[in-house]
Amino acid sequence: MKNEMDEYLTRARALHHQIVVLDSHCDTTQKLMKPDWDFSKRQTSGHVDLPRLQEGGVSGVWLAVYAAGPFDSGGAADVARRQVQRIKETCERFSSSLTLARAAEDARRAKSEGRIALFIGIEGGALIDDSLDVLRELHTLGASYLTLTHATHTNWADSAGIHADLIPRHGGLTDFGRDVIRELNRLGMMVDVSHVSDGTFWQVIEISSAPVMASHSSCRAISPHRRNLSDEMIRAIAKTGGTIQINFSAAFIDPKFPPIDSETFKSWRGGPTNAPEHIRRHQTPLSCLADHVDHAMRLVGPAHVGLGSDFDGVAVLPRGMEDCSKLPYLTAELMRRGHDEEVLAKMLGENILRVLEKCQLLASERKVASI
Repeated sequence: MKNEMDEYLTRARALHHQIVVLDSHCDTTQKLMKPDWDFSKRQTSGHVDLPRLQEGGVSGVWLAVYAAGPFDSGGAADVARRQVQRIKETCERFSSSLTLARAAEDARRAKSEGRIALFIGIEGGALIDDSLDVLRELHTLGASYLTLTHATHTNWADSAGIHADLIPRHGGLTDFGRDVIRELNRLGMMVDVSHVSDGTFWQVIEISSAPVMASHSSCRAISPHRRNLSDEMIRAIAKTGGTIQINFSAAFIDPKFPPIDSETFKSWRGGPTNAPEHIRRHQTPLSCLADHVDHAMRLVGPAHVGLGSDFDGVAVLPRGMEDCSKLPYLTAELMRRGHDEEVLAKMLGENILRVLEKCQLLASERKVASI
């Protein structure tokens, strides 16, 4: 079996070298904000840095702009601006290895040049400061998606919560929330439904005139966590032309993972060693992650599934997927399960690029039509 897996791993590494491999959600931006943290050096902790991206054959990632709040008036937008600026500075500092990406062709060009593409995603609607002008500004600065909520409700959209149920505040979206969806469509930014409540999800599906995606969510049919999506939801995303990008968090993907309450979650945010012993002892196999990818692809086809690891944003990952350098091991397992290279090339990068291209094309066509 080991020799067989070694053969699949060799094939997986070769495939990663040939194609565009993308991760639609990494929280590494928080590390970039530390003055003594160097993206170009291999780190002994965390999940993402330049050497490990290169080792894993990763062509690009979306770096999440995120802050928990609460915010003073105008404070959310300032936080977002500072993080976007740091991502841009990182690309400029290591321009021989990195490039800022806004469109699909940027990722493909970076691949041909031997560089890694850094996209920008805004995680949490609170960061637009309840302002369409701020949303437009963040788009101009390079953001290509907005995750509508995070762990709590915004003033205009309900969240699913993370490790505790939330009482709905709005019943989904407010009128302003609906305007946000329409403005995202107009701008050509991807609408991201990871973290949103079921009520918000279904209203987004109804309102959006462009493909919808989930940047880092997994399958509720396998693991019934509130952060995951039901089969009905996954089918609805696919019907829009969108994609579900599978989250790697052991707490989300493993139905046997020990229950986590809000206090436990707060305690381990300082690092895995802060988690209770029974959680540290639990081992989630890599096969569990592959099960989610496999299920989603068989449910809606290989054109509507991708990867959104949540690296640097989660405390526990499956065994064998300790950081981004290990991504070929997932590809190898999917090869072992019978998925061919053409299917895997779509899942590993081309699907999310197609969604981005379509959102931007529709926005361009609307602009032309309005002239």
